[in-house]
Amino acid sequence: MSVRRRHTLRALSAATAVVALAAGCSSANSGANKGGGAGASGVLTLGKPDGPQTNNSNPFLATSASATLGYRFMIYEPLAMTNQIRPTDKADPWLATAWDWESNFTKVTFTLDKRAKWADGKPLTAADVAFTFELLKKHPALNGNGIPYDGIAVEGEKVVLTFKESQFVNQNKIITTYVVPKHIWEKVENPETWPNRTPVGSGPYKLKTFTPQTTTLTATPDYWKGETKVKELRYSAYNDNSAATTALANGKLEWSFVFMPNYKQLYIAKDPKNHKLWFPSGLGIHGLWFNTARKPFDNPALRKAMAMVIDRKAIHVQAQATLYPEISNPTGIPLPAGEPFLAPEYKSATTAPDVDGAKALLKDAGFQLSGGVLKDPGGKPVELTFTDPAGWNDYITGLSIIKDNIKQLGIEAKVKTQTAEAWGNDVATGNFDATLHWTNSGATPYDMYQNIMDGAILQPIGKSAQLGNFGRFKSPEATAALKEYANATDDPTRTKAMNTLQKIMVEQAPVVPTAAAPIGAEYSTKNWVGWPTEKDPYAAPQHTQPDALEVVLNLEPAK
Repeated sequence: MSVRRRHTLRALSAATAVVALAAGCSSANSGANKGGGAGASGVLTLGKPDGPQTNNSNPFLATSASATLGYRFMIYEPLAMTNQIRPTDKADPWLATAWDWESNFTKVTFTLDKRAKWADGKPLTAADVAFTFELLKKHPALNGNGIPYDGIAVEGEKVVLTFKESQFVNQNKIITTYVVPKHIWEKVENPETWPNRTPVGSGPYKLKTFTPQTTTLTATPDYWKGETKVKELRYSAYNDNSAATTALANGKLEWSFVFMPNYKQLYIAKDPKNHKLWFPSGLGIHGLWFNTARKPFDNPALRKAMAMVIDRKAIHVQAQATLYPEISNPTGIPLPAGEPFLAPEYKSATTAPDVDGAKALLKDAGFQLSGGVLKDPGGKPVELTFTDPAGWNDYITGLSIIKDNIKQLGIEAKVKTQTAEAWGNDVATGNFDATLHWTNSGATPYDMYQNIMDGAILQPIGKSAQLGNFGRFKSPEATAALKEYANATDDPTRTKAMNTLQKIMVEQAPVVPTAAAPIGAEYSTKNWVGWPTEKDPYAAPQHTQPDALEVVLNLEPAK
């Protein structure tokens, strides 16, 4: 990889531009590639099949347009830049030139880059950084990673954070926190609901125009790291995968993350020289999340029985066109990357369907199959509604397969589609029975399990859960194991805790893993070159990842 490339970028950043990227959606950018092409005019077109967006640029809200499309990372910058697919690589300095951990990861000191400034010309100082961390500490709804901030202090031109417990597993999350300007946010009455429609950040782009279909960002002329080569970012909100695929195929859309059932024919073949895709995987998954706060899905036997009959192979082939890496282990840990973490009892375990075993499990738990209908221990038929955004055909096909699978147990299911925005809000507030959704990813499976099971980020039904425990899974044992793993000072202790988490995942099935989560993208080299590849994996290729900023910085007009 490119330790060379990443460090070269950093060295040249004062003269070149660290450009930020966003993932957007809309069919309103037709014409961007006509004639000389988008590259010739300095325009990069991005898009996603998430449907119309609401004008909200609050970078801390996972449901905002800036998060959905990804443009928050173009406006707001992190203290340090990590590589999402190489999370153990040393991070690149960004707003901070250095960060020093001590005392078993209970204290970190940030030294800031004195050149940094906001788009309105004001200097970015230690007071802004401290204010940002205070904001996250005071408002849990904005603290999506559930970081337990304690002491926050400014010491000269440095910022010092102290914690009551080790932040070994949260290192990357803390150093990649993006900073907001104190002089603007301190006047906001309720930052948890503030739409921030005129965002001011330190990044190389500022919001030019917003419509439900198209969001346009323009380069900041006096960006503190230097001039940017990509002068304009246009994010389009397509209504479904098909519309986004068509735009990719005809060149109107240059950068996207969209599922295609036949990508070779639909995309690559349209321009074999320039149409590229790369789908690397981290240690995260896609899976069926249950709302464990709703009956009868609060019953682990029911969830496990459903997990036992779901055909992952069919989902891999039919729903994901073999594009996403297959999940073959019931712990959900993607292989072979996660092989070193597998507990001994699950090393030979498979996800092969076991209908008879599932029926026996349900019978022992008090469920009864009568006339082809499964009834819960209270005598009520087991019914549920699956929800996902309309147009996300990989997820919708997956739900159709799961619906047929669980019918073998006498469970009747319906599939309901929504707009991406409505679905995102329902998932966050716990207004669903079950849904296909992704998890966090990290350097170890901890991040995946923490995202699914952590009681520290558990919110009651109706209150928005930002980026975690959407299924309202309440397990003191899981929360304790996560805490033990995070605070461990030796590998045997971590291994014991990780094995416990795997057992809970298999036995209680808060989420049924269906695929390893790729951090992938489709992109065109017709107008822009310098994209990350398998040979040069300097960043994740997906435009909704934080290191998309580094990708845009690395792009140059094609000759």
